[in-house]
Amino acid sequence: MKALLGILLLTVGANCLYSSNSDVVQLNPSNFDKLVTNSDNVWIVEFFAPWCGHCQALTPEYDKAATALKGVVKLGAVDADEHKSLGSRFGVQGFPTVKIFGANKNKPEDYNGARTASGLVDAALSAAKNKVKSALNGKKSGSSGGSSDSKKSKSSDDVIELTDENFDKLVLESDDTWLVEFFAPWCGHCKNLAPEWASAATELKGKVKLGALDATVHQEKAREYGIKGYPTIKYFARGAKDSDSAAEYDGGRTAGDIVSWALEKWSASIPPPEVIQLVGKDSWKDSCEGKQLCVVSVLPHILDCQSDCRNGYISTLQKLADKFKQKDWGWLWAEAGAQPEVEEALEIGGFGYPALAVVNAKKLKYSLLRGSFSYDGINEFLRDLSYGRGGTAPVKGADLPKVRETEAWDGKDGEPPQEEDIDLSDVDLDEKDEL
Repeated sequence: MKALLGILLLTVGANCLYSSNSDVVQLNPSNFDKLVTNSDNVWIVEFFAPWCGHCQALTPEYDKAATALKGVVKLGAVDADEHKSLGSRFGVQGFPTVKIFGANKNKPEDYNGARTASGLVDAALSAAKNKVKSALNGKKSGSSGGSSDSKKSKSSDDVIELTDENFDKLVLESDDTWLVEFFAPWCGHCKNLAPEWASAATELKGKVKLGALDATVHQEKAREYGIKGYPTIKYFARGAKDSDSAAEYDGGRTAGDIVSWALEKWSASIPPPEVIQLVGKDSWKDSCEGKQLCVVSVLPHILDCQSDCRNGYISTLQKLADKFKQKDWGWLWAEAGAQPEVEEALEIGGFGYPALAVVNAKKLKYSLLRGSFSYDGINEFLRDLSYGRGGTAPVKGADLPKVRETEAWDGKDGEPPQEEDIDLSDVDLDEKDEL
């Protein structure tokens, strides 16, 4: 029993890094703005991943600094592997990333000092000193939505005005994800929400649309959605919608809260990209043109890996495409030998098949999978790439490789070519001898 308890404690510690007794505050999308960006305290925040070795090495030093700074500067930690939207909001590219939320909460500074308790304490005290100087000079700290002036400068044009007449066409008949605020002009809470709503609309542009409907004027829609108080926010998922498809928004009222909540919903609703066979220029264009990265796999020849085997590989790739669907990536596969120029340019196949490379078409660079062609092996490889880790090499020839026009796989097993029988009945004896 004691051994089992020890294993459980080790597992919990590995997953969260900081214990409940730690002076390091656990932060997440629900409490971040309230505790950090809307507060008057100076904060140092670590964005970590539980599996990250460097994060695990930093933990005791970070813990020590949090205890030393207690009552002076607060230290927090965000599991950015779990709360990806929060990491994305602050431009986190790798782990651990440590940011200082000091005099200007809108623009946290990156901490690039020593990963020791002493280094963290020095940086924290310096940030606190700068904050005090700013206060002496009459400057105020920023908050999650910025000052009232900066909020006003955010363009409210990104908030779409909705009416009884255009609601169905713009919201229900679209493929877009929507958050819709039902408000009343005289409502004080609505007035407080307005700049946050405008700021969130700007940040979410291209992913989630934010609309606003004056429910005192457009009462038909207000009645249809049972609006009883103001502001009321409804969520409409992407794709086919009807009047019964609205869900209640249950997040906070700051721009940060709205953005985090909306991004989580949006991420869950977007369909994964399809893993398609590279059979010509059109398939490259459809899957990878304009994408940030393109994942290219080369699978064994059908005679070396029949349909069940091949479909297994494709299924693994499709699961990974689903997992990384938030990324702007394309996914392709080709049969070994069908695209020799592609294999040569990306050095695929040097260690056999299946093989995989990730291409950045704009920078003409690629990274080759050197580990296991399995879900776990590819997942770890792609995860490192997504955080800016892993080696790259220039595409050979300094240009995108030629893509050959080939026939698409019919989904069937391969059949070896049949040898032709030679009929010797009409061959004279001399010719038979030669044969």
